[in-house]
Amino acid sequence: MAAHAARGRSGGRPTLEEVAARAGVGRGTVSRVINGSPRVSAATRTAVEAAVAELGYVPNTAARALAANRTDAIALVVPEPETRFFAEPYFSDVLRGVGAQLSETEMQLLLIFAGNDQRRQRLAQYLAAHRVDGVLLVSVHADDPLPDLLTQLEIPAVISGRRSAEEALPSVDSDNYAGACSAVDHLMARGRTSIATITGRLDVYGAQRRLDGYRTALEGAGRTVDERLIAQGDFTEEGGRRAMRELLAACPGVDAVFAGSDVMAAGARQALREAGRRIPDDVALVGFDDSAIARHMDPPLTSVRQPIEEMGRAMIDLLLAEIADGRPAAARRLERRQLVLPTELVERDSS
Repeated sequence: MAAHAARGRSGGRPTLEEVAARAGVGRGTVSRVINGSPRVSAATRTAVEAAVAELGYVPNTAARALAANRTDAIALVVPEPETRFFAEPYFSDVLRGVGAQLSETEMQLLLIFAGNDQRRQRLAQYLAAHRVDGVLLVSVHADDPLPDLLTQLEIPAVISGRRSAEEALPSVDSDNYAGACSAVDHLMARGRTSIATITGRLDVYGAQRRLDGYRTALEGAGRTVDERLIAQGDFTEEGGRRAMRELLAACPGVDAVFAGSDVMAAGARQALREAGRRIPDDVALVGFDDSAIARHMDPPLTSVRQPIEEMGRAMIDLLLAEIADGRPAAARRLERRQLVLPTELVERDSS
């Protein structure tokens, strides 16, 4: 008898109408309870929840999404090759924060790589079909066409790391500038006099801001910025190794290095050891991210912590608010939401 009740009167999947009949309420009331509406009394909510449990009713989320012109899916788009995604802890930490926050909703997450023109074209076609309700963009370069495409399609989007100071999309970032200042201030306080930096790709706004912070800290201490002590990397380990070799060739007396990421700091450490330089005795080393790499390096790496998981969570909160906002994209842009989270220097044995 119980099994028959669980299958519903039709012998198949229990319906919303059968739940309403069992609870003695209207179909709309059941719908409000299932969707979490506060406009339902406690007694009615209890009756509906009991009926749902007795019948084994499972909401048809696909049908609800279709009726609301929704897909109940969002895309996390990474315009980088998979190799970089899996090599850098930054991306996995963002994904962890996004996934944790999204687990509290019924939204599905799609991970999409768009690291070359062919993939970007396929992604453009996919997005033009409005197969997702919103998009999270991570690691976007200044000339990337994807943000403008999302604006044209009026698809809600949030970007991790602004493209410029005039970013039009809602964004979540860490305070790259202040973090870099704190790293260089720390090295100066340790008595270092020839402080170099290895930047990330400078078409990334965050990398520009870290370089700005490096310059400001030196100038604020009355020091002249020596352009020979600035080497451009690309956020990869090999890029850090190559940049460190360039710095040693140009300025053999360098006694400190601020690397724009922990991954580049790991590459710099290899180049320093190849050159017979001890860390921190000969050269102090500071990274940026405070990833697992920093903790597991030998010696453990002093690094600027950016709250990457929290950034992922904040991105989801912003995106869900954008999706829920029914106004046109132009109206939403008038209230640009640019969230900047604080950084913190974590001191370890490398400096």
